[in-house]
Parts: sequence; structure tokens; C-alpha cells
Amino acid sequence: MDVRIAKVRKEFDRFPALHDVSLDIHSGELIALLGPSGSGKTTLLRLIAGLEMPTDGRIFFGDIDASEKTVQERNIGFVFQHYALFRHMTILENVSFGLKVRPRSSRPPAGEIRRRAMELLDLVQLSGLEKRYPNQLSGGQRQRVALARALAIEPGVLLLDEPFGALDAQVRRELRKWLREIHDRTGHTTVFVTHDQEEALELADRLCVMSQGKIEQVGTPDAVYDTPSSPFVFGFIGESSELPVTIGSNELLLDGRSVGLPASSGTSGPARLFFRPHDVELTDDDAALAGEVTASRRVGGTRRVEIEIGNNGQKVEIDLPFDHPAGQRSRISFRPRRWRLFDVKPQA
Repeated sequence: MDVRIAKVRKEFDRFPALHDVSLDIHSGELIALLGPSGSGKTTLLRLIAGLEMPTDGRIFFGDIDASEKTVQERNIGFVFQHYALFRHMTILENVSFGLKVRPRSSRPPAGEIRRRAMELLDLVQLSGLEKRYPNQLSGGQRQRVALARALAIEPGVLLLDEPFGALDAQVRRELRKWLREIHDRTGHTTVFVTHDQEEALELADRLCVMSQGKIEQVGTPDAVYDTPSSPFVFGFIGESSELPVTIGSNELLLDGRSVGLPASSGTSGPARLFFRPHDVELTDDDAALAGEVTASRRVGGTRRVEIEIGNNGQKVEIDLPFDHPAGQRSRISFRPRRWRLFDVKPQA
């Protein structure tokens, strides 16, 4: 099912949480709402669910205006961060709950409910545990039960609010791969809220990056990571380093000295240079970025070094091979292989 958010605004006690947000969610895709705390991503998810109503704007499920419909009328499957399982019910009863409480006219027979619940427990790899209670399961298993319960009602849209936030790193990695496989098998339209960039990049068909109640960029993980549209997106998606530079004579200058990077003709003035720590090359050229190593630490199979550059002591980070001989106060020259320039906006 397609979901369309059209110029939605949401205020809480006159505080604007969302500012005229518009977003098209395609049928069958998994889209991640990604942003820091306070960006509006959970508010947007709750508006899609019907747990909140928009101050202004409309929300469409297919061609139907669902803006004023209840959660039940929207046929939403919702998975929360802290499972929200019924502790006094067995796993089978938890998964069956949404079907059992349907109005009599739309409630399947008891045998069909059990069959459906057992199929879902098999899908989420929990066959044989149907008689256990939530407190007898691990955190990862409980989250699988929560997903099975959400899928049991055959929802038009599946919503997940930081579903792995309460789990440790190893379990999160395992469940990310598992959730992607489940999504590919079931084909539900899925909206996934997270503040974890790695999680979003690995799981989603598209990312919707949010900040301060607005959408900054929507695109595939590759497009958002490789061609961020704003300094915020560049800094938030993946790791980045930033330097203030000047554009002059079709090249970039730092403290009046060329750094060996071209700039578009016809542009001049101050700008901000962004690049990824891993996406650099070492060089002996005079026209390069150069500075002294002030700190070093291991990051996986590489060494992340902090370098002090320029007259103002700007610090950036780059990755070196782990066996590189650079030590404290040694001097390194490098050049970004890929980078982005953003104009410096004048102060209001």
C-alpha cells in the first residue's frame, strides 16, 4: 500500500514538531526515518499510525484520506522499542491477540487463528516456543514475537519505532539481517524509525533524513551517503571531517594556500569542505592538506588519526593503514579523493 504525507504540520502546545512535511512512501518498500533526537521522526511515525492527529495537512493510504481515521481503521502493525508484549500471555496468545479481539464479523475461526499464529512463529524462527511466556525469552526473541504479533493482523502498513534500541550490538546486527529477509519475503510497506545510521544504511530501500521537524533529504542509501544535499546530512550520515576554505582562481585555498582541489569556475568566497576520513589519499605534493598528528586510535583494521591543520588549529580525522609509521607530532600531507563543498551562509 502506498502512503502519502501531504504538507503535514504538527504542534504540541504551539510548539512545532513538524513543519509542512511531505513524503511519498511506495508500496512494498522499507523506508527508514532517520535523524537525531527531536528531529520529528517518531512524531511522523505516530501520525502515520493514527496515534497522533496532524495540526494541518493530510495523510493518505492509497487513495483514501486516513487523516481522521483511528488506528484500528488504518489497519496498522506497530512494533515498539520495548516489545509491549502481554506478560501474562503465552507467546502463542500474544501473536494471536490482534485476531482474537477483532469484531465477530471479521474474526477468523479459532483454528484459523492458531494456524496463522503458528505459521508466523515459524517465519520468525520461534517454532517450539509457543507455550513460553515473554520473561522466558531473550530480548531478541521477544522482539521477534512483537513482529509476529504485528504481522498477524495482515497490516496494510508495518511501523517500527527503534525496534532494536534496547538490544546489544551483536543481537542488533543479527536482527537487522533477519528483518531485511522477513521484509523481502512478506513485502509489507514498512516504515522504520532509527537514529542509527549504520542500521538505516544496511536495512532500508530509501532513507528519509530529518532534522528539526523538516525533511533534509530522501533517497537510496547510496545516494544519500555519496551525494548528501546539505552539511547536516553529510555530518549525520557516516563519519565526516570539515574544514573552512576559500574558493579563488578555480581552486580551493586554506590560509591563502592551494590545497590541490579544483573549484567550479565563476565561484569565489568562503565555503565549507567536507570529506570522509576513509576517502583520502596520502601525497607528497606541496598543494595538499597538511598538518601534525595530535592523536591516534585503532578503528577496526585501520588507524584513525587526528590532524591539526591551518593557522587556526582546525582538527580533522583521516584513516591510515594500521601499520603506517605516523606517530604523535609527525607531519602528514593528504588529499580527499571525494569531497563536497557547501557555501557559507551569511549570519542573519
